[in-house]
Amino acid sequence: MKLNGCRVASMAMVFAACAPAQTDRESALLARIEALEKRLGEVEARLAAQPAPVPAAVAPAALVPAAAAPASTAAPPPVAGLDVNLTLDGYYGYNFNRPVGRVNLLRAYDVLSNSFSLNQATLMLERPPDLAAGRRFGVRLDLQYGQATEAQGGNPSNEPRPQAWRNVFQAYGTYVVPVGKGLAVDFGKWASSLGLEGNYTRDQMNYSRSMLFNFLPFYHFGVRTAYSFNDRFGVGYWLVNGIGQSEDFNGAKSQNVTATVKPAKSLTWTSNYYTGNENPDIVPNYVPGPAALPTQPNLSTETILPAPRGRTHILDSIFTWNANSALTFAGEFDYAVRRFPAGGGSPHLTGGAAYARYQFGPRFALAARGEYINDNGALFSGTPQVLKEATFTADYAPVTGFLIRTEWRRDFSNRPFFLSDVPGVLKKGQSTATVGVIWWFGPHQGAW
Repeated sequence: MKLNGCRVASMAMVFAACAPAQTDRESALLARIEALEKRLGEVEARLAAQPAPVPAAVAPAALVPAAAAPASTAAPPPVAGLDVNLTLDGYYGYNFNRPVGRVNLLRAYDVLSNSFSLNQATLMLERPPDLAAGRRFGVRLDLQYGQATEAQGGNPSNEPRPQAWRNVFQAYGTYVVPVGKGLAVDFGKWASSLGLEGNYTRDQMNYSRSMLFNFLPFYHFGVRTAYSFNDRFGVGYWLVNGIGQSEDFNGAKSQNVTATVKPAKSLTWTSNYYTGNENPDIVPNYVPGPAALPTQPNLSTETILPAPRGRTHILDSIFTWNANSALTFAGEFDYAVRRFPAGGGSPHLTGGAAYARYQFGPRFALAARGEYINDNGALFSGTPQVLKEATFTADYAPVTGFLIRTEWRRDFSNRPFFLSDVPGVLKKGQSTATVGVIWWFGPHQGAW
């Protein structure tokens, strides 16, 4: 029990006033009380000089200094201007020919019938140049997985070492040279801009790609430049390994010159002229295994003699017209020829496609495509023939970042070419019905 000093003093005064005479015992008691009063006063003084402790169980979090938190708990700051984007593209398609192997011929991506399939899953990292922020350089990396890789970087018909490039769809750096309005220079691997259609389904009018998309280059590796004189006219020049060649297979370099004109805000017209030697001069080594020479595996030193000669020329012209905010028309024309030395012939291809799309609202749209290819030179299909196709597509987007795309398509030929359910029996056409589902996430704006 804690005693109060004032109370003890009062008791002493009462005893002194009431007792007429103090005995020895009483005197001793008073002395002890005075001594106790002095000691208690000293203890109270010491206690008053110390701050009261805060119980750990009820101490407020704000009393914990921020600096006392371990440094490892703080998340590292993100790279300023870096966009991280993801897309997932899958489909189920059915070919009414019921072809052997469930294979759809002349398709770039929707290659299988009666199968749940992953067209592609892609991670896209991008930090573009930002001149307003004083940053003239940028970088982009697209890592791709799924069936689409077999048509692109994993295709041995154009890649000497497909295993090295299968999952790298795009990888390039950009620097904007301070010339005029800014000369953009890219180095690396990028998606080709020949043709109207591109790699990412969410940016196309239809789910399946046109036959012209399947014929034209998917990508290039090299140096690309672009310069816009104003918002209506721009030009570009490429120096690349070739068509779909991450690693060159002949040592020759191909070139492309491009020009874009916008006579009106709603109308864009782009033309390309591409030329180069697209004939390999080595025999690729596709068998995985240890290197026979002191270098990387699968590099070939087996040459083709004499080295094939001849150049490929492609003229590509495309336009888009936004008739109004809901209605879009587009068209494409292509001419390609492979010229060989005297006596080697000059097989060629001529083709065109027309598109229309109407957006009924934020969630629903309809689109159609018609296409014609004269492939009598067998450059595309490997068989001299005339090809046609008609495609009708319906889009439903319940939320931003998710799209359901249904499609009916009919392919035609002027000769039996398409697979049937009987081995060795071919048909002049094939019809497919497809449902595609596409998800995408990330801050990237505009076409991917």
